[in-house]
Order: sequence, then structure tokens, then C-alpha cells
Amino acid sequence: MNRVIGKVNRVLLGLAGLGLFVLGGSVLVGSLDLAARWDFSLPGWWPFRGPDDVLLGEEGRTRFRDDGWWWPVVFAVLGLLLALFLWWLLAQFRRYRIAEILVESGDGAGAVLRGRALENAIAAEADSLEGISRTQVRLTGRRTQPRARLAMLLEARARPARSLARVSGEALLHARKSSGLDRLPAEVRLRAARRPAANAPPGGRQKLLRDPPSTGSITPVR
Repeated sequence: MNRVIGKVNRVLLGLAGLGLFVLGGSVLVGSLDLAARWDFSLPGWWPFRGPDDVLLGEEGRTRFRDDGWWWPVVFAVLGLLLALFLWWLLAQFRRYRIAEILVESGDGAGAVLRGRALENAIAAEADSLEGISRTQVRLTGRRTQPRARLAMLLEARARPARSLARVSGEALLHARKSSGLDRLPAEVRLRAARRPAANAPPGGRQKLLRDPPSTGSITPVR
């Protein structure tokens, strides 16, 4: 997903740069009247031909005024462009899962570790610790500098500080050493489990984990 977003960003930035270059160049040539000063002709599609030209002249404003389809099409296109722009803007703030991690193998060649495998390893070791009922792990960032995001559901009698210390000093530390990383920053969100009712469905625990955490986020860095 990161590669797709990167390609979309490059295409959009390229198109935006090209459009701004053409618009800025046309405004500059027209406002300085360079065609008349330097004695060269402009193509027929050039929007600004002289200092007195405007972005949208009277002919352009009134050309399709009598056509009923014109303004609905204009608003539909503008709405679509706005929706695409908002999608692109929100996509910049999302943290996508890393598909693979580059690991230093010691021979200069390097190796590739699946991000999902490391996530599962961290979650399995964290779940084996006392007081932790369930852990969800997501690796974000870059392939060479991953970051871990953990959502942990604690048992009712668990001590958050002790559970956090053990996860940081065992599960995250082991993951960092086994993958050959110099550092593995982690953001841990803790939530205490409520006692399930006698007729509660088996999936209740997972639902609790998706709820907003009742405690603040703590970020241990190793």
C-alpha cells in the first residue's frame, strides 16, 4: 500500500507542478507582454495574450449559459475533484502496515523479513506474558526504520506499569534483536478488560480492543 500511495503522490505532484508551470508561464508572458516585446507569436490555446487579459472572459462565462447541462456538469466535476483531493489529503495522515523489513544479515547482502511475521511474533510473545489478554500489533514507517503500534487488552487484575515494562523489555526487545534493528520505537495503547457477562459472545474481547482506549498512549523506545 505504501508503494501505491507513493506512486499516486508522484503522479499528482507531477501533474500539479506541470499545471502550475503552464499557468504561471502564461500569466508571466501575458502580464509582461513578452510576445510583443520579443516579436513571437503565441499558440491559439494560450490563455493570457496581454496585460489586459483576464482568466475567464465574458465569452467564456456566457458561452454555455443557455445549456441546461452546463452548470450541473461543472459542479459535478468540481465535486469529484474536491473528493479526490480530500482522499489524497487524508491518505497522507494514515499509517499503513509495512509489508517487509530490510534486515542486516552481516555479509553486506542484507535480507528481507515479512512485516506480518514480525507482528505475529511480537503479539504471540506479548500474549504469553502475565496480565495481558490480547495484543494487536501493526508495523508502520519505513522498511529500514519500522515503528511498532501495539493495542493491548489487559486482564482485570493486571498492573499496567508492570505489563508495559515486560512488553518493552521482553517482546519488543527480542523483536528488535532478532530482526537486527538498531532501534524499534513503539507506541503502546492499553485498555483494561471489563468482566464479560455470563451470556457474552466469544467475540466480545476483540470488540473491547477496538474501542477507544481508556488510558493514554505510552511510547517506550528501545
